[in-house]
Amino acid sequence: MILDFKNPQLLATALSHRSSLNERTQSGTTAIESNERLEFLGDAVLELAATIYLYENRPHEDEGKLTAYRSALVRTETLAKLAKELELDKQMFLSKGEEQGGGRDNESLLADLMEAVIGAMYLDQGFAVAQDFLAKYLFPKFGEILQSKSYKDQKSLLQEKVQARSLSTPVYRVLKAIGPDHNKEFTIEVLVDDEVWGVGVGHSKQIAQQAAASAALKKII
Repeated sequence: MILDFKNPQLLATALSHRSSLNERTQSGTTAIESNERLEFLGDAVLELAATIYLYENRPHEDEGKLTAYRSALVRTETLAKLAKELELDKQMFLSKGEEQGGGRDNESLLADLMEAVIGAMYLDQGFAVAQDFLAKYLFPKFGEILQSKSYKDQKSLLQEKVQARSLSTPVYRVLKAIGPDHNKEFTIEVLVDDEVWGVGVGHSKQIAQQAAASAALKKII
């Protein structure tokens, strides 16, 4: 792990997907709860840290542009990529069924994991440490976001691209919605001229649609 935890139990919890709890027989530090509460906390820590970073580094941008930048910086795809780079996917505790179903490559699950680890860092060593971690590993990705203009709304970008090719308007369709109402996960596909162009996963329909649009844009580019 790239950060030493004073309380290893916090890290164990951050790495524990809810599916693993009934199967965990690990010795030593064993999670007694899933990472969902830490994910909730980490989301808030991440948003504040990203807001401060952008406020300080983009002094001439208006609120609307800063909001778009922040959304791109903390979105599922960006966080999942970081989790992979840090090899958190290999350390995550999953049930056998979740793992066989591709859980270690699930972008939504990986983004949640990343947020949980950030929340655990905050509890373990405070906001400054979490902020330094993000400054080292996440915020450097902002340059890529600017260059690719991926801070723009993905659904709008996809619409522009397909219209430029005289194709039909993208249609978004829910494939499945799993989990309790307070933590539901949606899988949505986007179709153009009745052909599936991308699939996205998220904790809201809007997030899943954006992820699907982002996947479709990769197909075009």
